[in-house]
Order: sequence, then structure tokens, then C-alpha cells
Amino acid sequence: MAMSVGPGGGDDKPLSDINTTPLVDVMLVLLIIFLIAVPVVVQTVDLQLPKVAFEPTTTKPENVSLSVTTATDGSCAVFWGMAPVNSSELLDRAVAKLEADIKKAGGVENMTPEDLPEVHIRGDINTPYRCIGGTIYTMQRAGFPKVGFISEPEPGTSTTRL
Repeated sequence: MAMSVGPGGGDDKPLSDINTTPLVDVMLVLLIIFLIAVPVVVQTVDLQLPKVAFEPTTTKPENVSLSVTTATDGSCAVFWGMAPVNSSELLDRAVAKLEADIKKAGGVENMTPEDLPEVHIRGDINTPYRCIGGTIYTMQRAGFPKVGFISEPEPGTSTTRL
């Protein structure tokens, strides 16, 4: 059995260098496979996501302020200002409020969407979504086009806009 020991022929030590060529070849093949496969696997719909920033709320007197929480028995508790209301009272009161504001403005033809009152919902962090979602649905059913949420900014967040 013949063995090449390198130039010089005097050393009887075998070569101990690792042949990295097959490793590099395999890595290059894997790189090419992943470069081709990743764009195929990652498919998303092109969306322009909103930029989240804290903006102070400008409260107008005609806006409706609702608070939603969970009652002690586990049911939903909705407050119009400070007065508790159930879902039918909420709908009736919302329709009456919107009709009164439209009548005060002289009719729908004299109003723009910016003139309509907004609904501001303050939801307790431990309130189930069914309570808040039901409140949103009721207010939209009453005809309010703008329903928003009141939240607390994270500590240390600046309220000034650049």
C-alpha cells in the first residue's frame, strides 16, 4: 500500500489537514436552495400598516364617552358618562343623541363626517372582548361612523408631536 507523505520524502508523518472543499460545496448548495426557497415560503399580502403614535384626544362636548368593564357577576357593564346602561338603553340613547345632533345642525345635508360626534370607549384591561365588541357594534348600529378607544400611553412616552 502506497502513501504520499508530501515533498521531501524524509518525513514519515501523515497529512493531518482537513479537506474543507466538500464542506464548502455542501454549504454553497444549501445557500442556493434557501435563497430560492425562502421567497416562495414567505408570502404575504402587501399592506401599509399604520404608524402607531400617541396623540392627545381632543374632547368635544358632543362626543359620547363610554366606559366598559366587567360586573361582579361576570356580565358586561357599560357606562354612558357615569350612568350604567344595558344594551337596549345604549342603542336607544345613542340613536336619540345622534338624531338630536343632526337636528341641531339643521339636517344631514348641512353636516360633514367631521361634524358628527365621535364615540370614545374606555375599556378595562381585564374586560372580555365580547363586552367591548358588543359596545362597538351597538354604537355602529346606532349610526356613529367614528368609534375610537381611549388608552394610556406607555410610561415615559412624550405627548408632544414633532
